[in-house]
Amino acid sequence: QVQLVESGGGLVQPGGSLRLSCAASGSIYSVNDMGWYRQTPEKERELVAQITKGGQTKYADSVKGRFIISRDNAKNTMYLQMDRLKLEDTAVYYCLIDGRPTRYSPLVNYWGQGTLVAVSS
Repeated sequence: QVQLVESGGGLVQPGGSLRLSCAASGSIYSVNDMGWYRQTPEKERELVAQITKGGQTKYADSVKGRFIISRDNAKNTMYLQMDRLKLEDTAVYYCLIDGRPTRYSPLVNYWGQGTLVAVSS
């Protein structure tokens, strides 16, 4: 069984930084795309950043130039460096991994449990 463990959320002042991590553990054969999403009570879950297995990245317009997504394929771990945080970045952040539990399995979406990022003065 595959589990995603997120860490790094917390309370930060506007302009501050946080680094989120998402580590996949358990039996997983391969990992393809990885991404970070966020959700607030007022909004649907939205894509924040995405990274392919080859390292190509994609960002929401609202975070371009402030957030950087990266991954360590050897560790099946993904990171989100968040700088110059704004009040509107406050949300629960979820990681998503597209992976195959075995060599011949179809791709499966694995979600993390979510970590709260609160930006407040």
